[in-house]
Amino acid sequence: MLVEEQQIKSLLQGDLKGWLWSDDKLRRSFEFKDFVEAFAFMSKVALHAEKNDHHPEWSNVWNRVEVNLCTHDAGDCVTQKDVDLALIINQCV
Repeated sequence: MLVEEQQIKSLLQGDLKGWLWSDDKLRRSFEFKDFVEAFAFMSKVALHAEKNDHHPEWSNVWNRVEVNLCTHDAGDCVTQKDVDLALIINQCV
C-alpha cells in the first residue's frame, strides 16, 4: 500500500523524525563510533529486514551507514513496508 505525501510529511515530524523524503525514498544517515558499531547496526537491521522480506538500499563507509527505503514492486515509491522498516531501524540504533 502506497503511503500518501501528507502522511509521509506527518511521519517525518513524528515517528520518523531524523528521516528525509526525497526522490520518492525515505533516507537517513547514521554515524557510529567506528566500523564495528556500524556493522553491528547493519547486522541487527538485516535480521529484521530478512524476517519481513523487505530489504533496504544501503551503503557503509567506515562508521557511516546511508539508508534508502522504497518498494521496488510498487514502482520505487514509499509503502507501508518502508515506514515499518524505518521504525524498526530507529529501534536498532
